[in-house]
Amino acid sequence: MLELRGINTYYGNIQALRDVSMHIAEGEIVTLIGANGAGKSTTLMTICGGTPPRSGEVLFRGKPIQHLKPNQIVSLGISQVPEGRLIFPDLTVQENLDLGAFLRNDQKGIRQDMDYIFDLFPILAQRRRQTGGTLSGGEQQMLAISRAIMARPSLLLLDEPSLGLAPIIIQQIFSIIEKINADGTTVFLVEQNANQALKIANRAYVMENGRIVMEDTADRLLANPDVQKAYLGM
Repeated sequence: MLELRGINTYYGNIQALRDVSMHIAEGEIVTLIGANGAGKSTTLMTICGGTPPRSGEVLFRGKPIQHLKPNQIVSLGISQVPEGRLIFPDLTVQENLDLGAFLRNDQKGIRQDMDYIFDLFPILAQRRRQTGGTLSGGEQQMLAISRAIMARPSLLLLDEPSLGLAPIIIQQIFSIIEKINADGTTVFLVEQNANQALKIANRAYVMENGRIVMEDTADRLLANPDVQKAYLGM
C-alpha cells in the first residue's frame, strides 16, 4: 500500500531522514519506534506532504505522491493524527468531526462514519456540543483519531497517540487502534511507548538518528535483547 524508497528529508541544511526505505502492506499495523528526536514524526510529515523529501520516493498504491500537496494526499486516502492531538479547541466536538469530513460530499457515508465514531467513543457522543478545549487529554486524543477517521482513510497515520495519557486511557486507545484496523483500516503507528506498540503491531521498524537500523516482525523485535535494553527498559 505504502512504500518509501531512499527518502532524504531536510530542515534547511539539517538532514532529518537519511536514506529511509520501508513498506506497509494493506491490512497491517506497522509501528515505527525510536528515541525522541530519531526522525519518527518527520517520517510521517514526509508521507503527508508537510515536509517533502529532498530526494527519494513516497509511493501510495504504486504511484508517487511526494510532490503532492497535503490536501491532495488526504483525498487519496491517507489521514494523520498529529502528535499533541492539535484539535480545534474553540470548536465543538461535532464541528471538529465535520472538519474531518471537509473533502467529502457523500452525506450518507458521513452520517454512517459519525455513527461508527460514536460507537467507538461513546463519550464523544455525550460531549458533541462541548468545545474541544474543555475535554480531557484522553478525550482530545479520541477526538483527534475520530477527526482523521471522518476523512475515511484507507491508511491511518498515528503520531504518539499515548503521549501524556494515563495508563488506563492508553490501554483503551490501543484497543481502539486494533478495532479500527480489524474494521479494514491499515495503520502506521509512530510510538515512543515501544512495548505497547509492538504488542499490537504486525511488523516494526526501529529508527535511530534518521536511519532505519532494524526491521522485523513485532514479536521478534519484542523479544530482541537489544530492543529490550534500548526501548523496553529491560
